[in-house]
Amino acid sequence: MPLSSDARRRALQALGLAAAGAALPLGLARAQAFPSKPVRVLVGASAGGPSDFLGRLFGEAAAARFGQPFVVDNKAGASGTIAGGIAAKAPADGHTLYASGPASTVIAPHVFAKLDYDPERELTPITLLGAGAFVLVVHPSVPANTVAEFTALAKGKPDSLNYGSGGIGSSGHLCTESYAERAGVKLRHVPYKGDGQAINDLLANQIQVMFTAPNVAMAHAKSGKLKLLAVTTQERVPSMPEVPAVHETLPGFEYLGWIILFAPAGTPAAALTALADVWMQARVTPAVKERLETLGMYPPARYGTRESLLAFLQAEKQRTGQLVKKLEITPN
Repeated sequence: MPLSSDARRRALQALGLAAAGAALPLGLARAQAFPSKPVRVLVGASAGGPSDFLGRLFGEAAAARFGQPFVVDNKAGASGTIAGGIAAKAPADGHTLYASGPASTVIAPHVFAKLDYDPERELTPITLLGAGAFVLVVHPSVPANTVAEFTALAKGKPDSLNYGSGGIGSSGHLCTESYAERAGVKLRHVPYKGDGQAINDLLANQIQVMFTAPNVAMAHAKSGKLKLLAVTTQERVPSMPEVPAVHETLPGFEYLGWIILFAPAGTPAAALTALADVWMQARVTPAVKERLETLGMYPPARYGTRESLLAFLQAEKQRTGQLVKKLEITPN
């Protein structure tokens, strides 16, 4: 039986409401999808450093997965605490991330008298982007070719060997003192404004030893201008398997240069998991593995879970605090 015009109008209205109702969950799902807009990846250093390199590498992988831009924003200065403070105070929705090493997360709370954020309380770790060795290098005139020989030399001449670092409270400073404490030796610290200045004085034999990042020293070691004695990871580094680890002489010794991806505390667990999964899958692909190798960064599998990463950060903070106290580094 044909419908009247009023009946047809009411039927069409009902269909329209039904269609709108059916579309509503899809619309809400799209609005709630993560990420729903470009993601900002803060880096507390200038372009070209490890945190910048890894932040961009992660951003490329995440953008390809999610279809949203992941834009690196370099906010250098104050040992990375400028960027750290911005990240800590950002909305906890997963659209602001922070790629950082230890300077602004586990060292800063111990060496800054005033810090406008609490890294442990206001930042949550997502995934370990990379962890690499420091290298122990000495001037060729130093009569030691192994960690054991250098340790014996330092024990026989306490406070006579000078070591350089990128500054008081820097990773190189704390790494060297961590070795000295474990080995039972005393070395004389000469701080510089960056590892670049220190390595120049090492080449000139103004200082005799450094623990520094591989990219700072490797070219000089290959040319014979410096002697490379060891790496500070417990495992030997795949790109230089002939170089022993300090751990082989001093069991248990490890000091990592690391970059972790953080988010503001309170970021939804689903977003954290999605971001971590992106990197866990990307870092084992041949293209990403090759680029990680150029930086000497090999994320240890033992820190692959969120629980292990939290425990690692807590241990790093505790160790740093003990070293800062022992060295009487005054907060500034």
